[in-house]
This record gives sequence, structure tokens and C-alpha cells, in this order.
Amino acid sequence: MADPAKKPVVVIGGGIGGITVAVEAAETGADVVLIEKEPWLGGRVFMMHRYFPKLCPPLCGMEINFRRIRSNPKIRVITNATVAAVSGRAGDFKIALTIAPERVNANCTACNRCVEVCPVERADDFNLGMSKTKAVYLRHPMAYPARYAIDAAVCLGTECSKCVDACQYGAISLSAVETALEVDGASVVYATGWKPYDAAKIDTLGFGRVKNVINNLMMERMASPSGPAAGKILRPSDGKEVKTLAFVQCAGSRDQNHLPYCSSVCCLASLKQATYLRAQYPDSKVIIFYIDIRTPGKYEAFYAKVARDGNISFIKGKVAKVEEDAATGDVLLTAEDIFGGGKKEYRVDMAVLATGMEPNGNGENGLAVRDANGFIAAQRLAPGVFAAGVAKNPADVTTSLMDAAATALKTLGVRGGQ
Repeated sequence: MADPAKKPVVVIGGGIGGITVAVEAAETGADVVLIEKEPWLGGRVFMMHRYFPKLCPPLCGMEINFRRIRSNPKIRVITNATVAAVSGRAGDFKIALTIAPERVNANCTACNRCVEVCPVERADDFNLGMSKTKAVYLRHPMAYPARYAIDAAVCLGTECSKCVDACQYGAISLSAVETALEVDGASVVYATGWKPYDAAKIDTLGFGRVKNVINNLMMERMASPSGPAAGKILRPSDGKEVKTLAFVQCAGSRDQNHLPYCSSVCCLASLKQATYLRAQYPDSKVIIFYIDIRTPGKYEAFYAKVARDGNISFIKGKVAKVEEDAATGDVLLTAEDIFGGGKKEYRVDMAVLATGMEPNGNGENGLAVRDANGFIAAQRLAPGVFAAGVAKNPADVTTSLMDAAATALKTLGVRGGQ
């Protein structure tokens, strides 16, 4: 077997957790291969408007991480890569990858000429369908690598080819094909992240049926300057400014029919998002329907600060039904009020469902052992296999970063053959 010290740490997942593992390991002297299934690094953190509790934007921190990647020759980044199989043992892993067709290659300078001539539009998944892009697009202005991608599901291909003709750098190939690649590794780190629970599965809460019901990730995009309305919080149905807003906590969480666990961050996310609206519209009012407000440890002070706002009301009780006033587009909620007495009805401009976190996956093939909730069971992994951040349990960004840095240290023993 080759010396493990000469083999890289292979990190599967290029979100903020995977990036942190990669840069921390590389800066100790390890070679690192960072694998991401999307065309760009960054994951869901880039979709956030602010972090709590300081409410600062994620862009500056991510730019620092991208600079660390660009300046470190020990980090190899492979995007558009799905893990087909992982085999081997500590010090000697083989990771088989399937690389999606590279329709836009590294010659791309992000000059935007291809976008200008593209005749096809698509729903913008970065803005969760609340805006549109062309079939050739850049996820957001800080995307890394800074090259465009083509959505093959909507692109007209060689029937059109306008983007090919417009590109003076030879960066576009509509006939590109899928390829295979194998990389060696001394250790494997799963940093595969999370996805929001599909709120459409919760029949009573109106998502997908009531136009002005959105989920918490959509609220982040609404508030972001790079969002569908350049940071203005507006109703999806008519563009009206939102002056009354309801948050429905535990939307599908702590529910045996959906997610049986608490995602630990949803209460904090709603508190944070309430501040978005209150800052934007001083006369706005917010109602938060909750089972329990969970803001552990240092975040209790953040909760207390938000709770002091007299225009934010907390109602302990579950929302039983969400309907739409067809004439106005208003959202009508029926909810229990445990302290106020019985079932009541409420009318608001818009409602936000605080949906929980589900684990992602990327080609585990038995090595990433899962627990009962689908997260990676870190304590049951084979030697040389690790999990980092939200891949193993729901957590906020700060906690995920600390865990990712610790995971990078754990890989060093395998790299050194200890």
C-alpha cells in the first residue's frame, strides 16, 4: 500500500462545512481533494441573507475561504461530480466519480455574452423559483469557480447554439459528455450538508396551494440584496409590501408523520427573519406560532432582544389550518392559543413555514452509515471515514464550522499512517 501521508484527504461536499475541512486540512500540509456535485462551491450558506446572532452577511466569510482555496496549491477542487462508489480502507480509499458534461469549461471569463443571446428562460433554483435566469447562467455574483453553467433540461442544444457563437473564448461545448474519474484518498470526509424539508408534504399548511405561504429559505432569499426583489420583502402574489407576517414553527418537525426530530435552528431562523421585516417596515407586525422556543446557550440573549420588540407577538400553539382569501390574497390561519384560550383565526399578508433540515447524500455506498433520521452516524463509521457539520446532525453555521475544523484535525492521524 502506498504511504498514506502521500495520499489526500478527500472531502465530499463543497458547502461551508466541506470548505472548512478542506482549507484547515490543507493549511496543516495535507493534500486535499474537494468534491462538489454542483457547478459551484458554497452550498446553502450563500442563500442566507444574514447569520445570527450578529446578523452579518455570509459573503465576506465565504470570500476569505475562496481566497484560501485559490492561494493553496494543495487543494484540488472537482465540481459537477457525483460520487459513484467509495471503497477501500483507512489510508487506501478509492473514490469513483461521475463528472457531469462540462458544457462550460475553464476558458469562461464570466463576460455574460452568452446570457445576452440565450433565448430560453428557466426558474432560478437559487431564488427557489421566485425569479428567472437564462438557460446559461451564473448562480450568483460571487460564484466560485467563476464560470457559467448550462441547464441541460431547458437548453435547446445544437438547435440553437447562440451561446457558442457569442463566446469568443471557446468556453462552451453543447456536445460535452459525461465522464468518469477515480481519485485516491487516505481518508474520506462526508460534508454533504442538508436540504429543507418539502413543505408541500404538509397538507394543512398551504404550501404550494396558498400563494402567499413561503418557507424559511424563501424568506432568506427575499431579504437578500441578490434576491428576487433586490432585498424587498414583498408578497409573491401581487408584489405588495408585507406589513403583517406570521411564522409557523415546527412546520413538519417534531412530527412522526414528517420529521420526528427538532432541527435546532428553526426558532432562531424565524427570530432572525422577524428582524428583517421589522427593520424594513417600521410599522410591520409579526406573529410567531410556536410549540417551544428553543434558543440554546448563547442564543438566549438574541431571543430576549427580539422578544422586547412590542410589534412581535409570540403565541404558544400549533397552526391547524392555512387558507387563502381569494379576494385579497391574504393568508388565513386557524391556530390554537394555549395561553390566550382556545382556537382562534388570524389574517396576515404572508406566512413563513419554519421547515426543518433533512440530510443530503452523495454516493455513500455503505461507508456513510446513517442513523434513524438519515444523518450520518459519526460514531459508527469505519476507520478513516468521517462526517462533518450538518451531515451528521442539524446545527447552526457556527457550530458546523467548529465541527468541521475538528474533523480536519481527525484526518491528520490517518494521513500520517498512525
